[in-house]
Amino acid sequence: MTAVRTETKAEPAAATSFPPGFVWGAATAAYQVEGAAAEDGRTPSIWDTFSHTPGKVRNGDTGDIAADHYHRYRDDVALMKDLGLGAYRFSISWSRVQPTGRGPAVERGLDFYRRLTDELLEAGITPVATLYHWDLPQELEDAGGWPQRDTAHRFADYAEIMGRALGDRVGLWTTLNEPWCSAFLGYGSGVHAPGRTDPAATLRAAHHLNLGHGLAVGALRANLPASAQTSITLNLHQVRPLTDSPEDAEAARRIDAVGNRVFTGPVLDGVYPDDLMADTAHLVDWAELVHDGDLAEISRPIDVLGVNYYAPTVVSAGDGTGTKNDGHGASDHSPWTGSDHVDFHLANDQLTAMNWAIDPDGLYTLLTDLAASHPQLPLMVTENGAAFDDYVSPEGLVNDPQRIAYLHAHLEAVRRAVADGADVRGYFLWSLLDNFEWSYGYSKRFGAVYVDYSTQRRIPKESAHWYAGVIRRNALPAAGQE
Repeated sequence: MTAVRTETKAEPAAATSFPPGFVWGAATAAYQVEGAAAEDGRTPSIWDTFSHTPGKVRNGDTGDIAADHYHRYRDDVALMKDLGLGAYRFSISWSRVQPTGRGPAVERGLDFYRRLTDELLEAGITPVATLYHWDLPQELEDAGGWPQRDTAHRFADYAEIMGRALGDRVGLWTTLNEPWCSAFLGYGSGVHAPGRTDPAATLRAAHHLNLGHGLAVGALRANLPASAQTSITLNLHQVRPLTDSPEDAEAARRIDAVGNRVFTGPVLDGVYPDDLMADTAHLVDWAELVHDGDLAEISRPIDVLGVNYYAPTVVSAGDGTGTKNDGHGASDHSPWTGSDHVDFHLANDQLTAMNWAIDPDGLYTLLTDLAASHPQLPLMVTENGAAFDDYVSPEGLVNDPQRIAYLHAHLEAVRRAVADGADVRGYFLWSLLDNFEWSYGYSKRFGAVYVDYSTQRRIPKESAHWYAGVIRRNALPAAGQE
């Protein structure tokens, strides 16, 4: 079994270099790239249902075919090898391996992930598996979804299945990817599957996602070798008040509570913050929601914290009409449960195609703040990247200088954080391939590799070649050598 090397703290890098052993990877998610939505026993997830509901996804796009990674994974692994990737972070489709979310696994579904991991290992690429990237089996949603406590226990059973199936070849496991999105966008604003808009359900979902994480860590630990590592990936909001006023500081506190500490509190410190519970006491009875023993389960030690970062979160006191700038899609319902009156602002006018502000200092601050608050916990940047309006030139090339500039600036932020003492062990580019970008469908391209969806042809963009050079040198290019 190959494991991501995170055993010893990396020494600070010099000049433009990264520490020896720094992990260079790229990431994808099952529903966004696999396709084969109804093959080999797979049944619908909430994202199949959501994307097939008229009006939910731009242009009526679905993930039925996506980038067809299910059939083209060998070619995609060959692309990864050509780029020099050291690791590939992929997610597992729960309904592909356990179609109803209960009972025994479907071996045909497990076999795909066995083949994928074997192909990666043969290419010298470390597989990094994420158990859940938002695609709950529809039958579990029909039974109540994440707001129901039983879903956490079903998730633990699924984790046990996967640990047994791939524990001999996957050395780093992530339980949940961005549970904030699952809870607050899925059950609060409704812009993500399952598309519900119930503030109380949002908080119940957040707790049961936390509980599912803890139970899954326990299930994995019972079935993995001692050398295997567990993690969770959080899209922590780098929250800033718009001004120095007490009102804006209060807005920042509230968003930090419902955007960050609702997860970091129980997962890393074994507590739900008092201010979060006070802010939301009118929505849920926390004493009823959190059972005896839950926090001990949730706070089981992890080996790595995954950090996803795209843009900072700038807030002010307001009436809630400024939520359009929160970067999470338009909705009549705020995802910021208990803090609906806070307004959001762009950090600057340098924007990606998602209208997200480009601000690498936010990544530096996020990493160094985490290092200060939890100095013994290794970190990995598990997603970072940008969508731009990419196109194929008449010469058959995809030139994307904006993405190269974005990546250079953000990797420099990571390097500075390491130099200043943050224990960052690796970086995963989002994304390896252009893919189904959730409610935006195929209208946004994040990939290092361009996908022509009509032919499924792959074309590495100039940013892919640039990234390959960074990996080869384990360093950013010197000034004037882009």
